[in-house]
Amino acid sequence: MLVKDVQRDPVRQIIEHIDLLVVKKGEKVQVDVPVVVTGEPFSGTIATQDASSITLEVEATHIPTNVEVDVEGLEDGARITAADLTLPRGAALITDPETLVVAVSVPASTLAAADEIEAADEATAAEQADEAEGDEKSE
Repeated sequence: MLVKDVQRDPVRQIIEHIDLLVVKKGEKVQVDVPVVVTGEPFSGTIATQDASSITLEVEATHIPTNVEVDVEGLEDGARITAADLTLPRGAALITDPETLVVAVSVPASTLAAADEIEAADEATAAEQADEAEGDEKSE
């Protein structure tokens, strides 16, 4: 048996009703399974999770608790789609394989800071070039 729905009292948070689903051994069911991101992407980047769950078709007696996606060392621009996930044995992907699950990018605040540093460097270089020209003309 699988739990299909649980109804709780909104104030006391006690269970008022449970709907169960009877399944046979070997029968396959479609379930939404949470996606868990593990690891750290390359320094200075962040991993943004776009899909928090995917739909799988699995045996009713072997439903996975989650699907892990490892982002360890991935660099800016890396994209992991549902088709790239390592699924548990016996599971079939129902979600569109092109669904974006995780994207690795540089945070906008880091990009803005880098632009400011680059602009300051260009201004300093221009000032130094102007000073060098002024020194040549005075000689």
